[in-house]
Amino acid sequence: MKILKNTVFLSLVITILASSILSAQNKYIDKKGKVAFEASEKLFEEVKAITESATAILDTETNQIASLALVKGFRFKNSLMQEHFNENYIESDTYPKATFKGKLIDFDSSKLSESPSQVAVIGKLKLHGKEKDIRTDVSVYKVENSIMMEGTFKVKPEDFDIGIPKIVRNKIAKEVLVQINFKLIQK
Repeated sequence: MKILKNTVFLSLVITILASSILSAQNKYIDKKGKVAFEASEKLFEEVKAITESATAILDTETNQIASLALVKGFRFKNSLMQEHFNENYIESDTYPKATFKGKLIDFDSSKLSESPSQVAVIGKLKLHGKEKDIRTDVSVYKVENSIMMEGTFKVKPEDFDIGIPKIVRNKIAKEVLVQINFKLIQK
């Protein structure tokens, strides 16, 4: 009886481990993803920042993608601009994260090659406590065992209830260009 219990227990453990290994084969992750944004207007000081610590996860079985960037992780050339961004515009103590949850449309990871292909992405960007539907195309290709993903999209500060004071309104673009660059490695 004891042998039967041990055999059942061992079979259960092997089944759980095998299923977790198989499901992990579909997951790709980047913990050092690059997300940049630019809201510069000609003739004025550059309004541009980047983080190189965004996390992105892609499940190639479901084509679901999610990413997270800590708002305080964005770096500007000008430290005063960074301070204003965090305290006055984004309110990063109250809203510390920017997240995206979405899906790659008609994506088949088994067909990836070193030649970039354009893939549609739909999802929701959450920033400053507000969500916005995003639809864009990203360039996806394979480099060795990694899936590379690069793309851009535009958002407006008012979509996220981010107020721009009149005194600087002409110095900040009405649309903010967001760029992503992920190197997703199989988990």
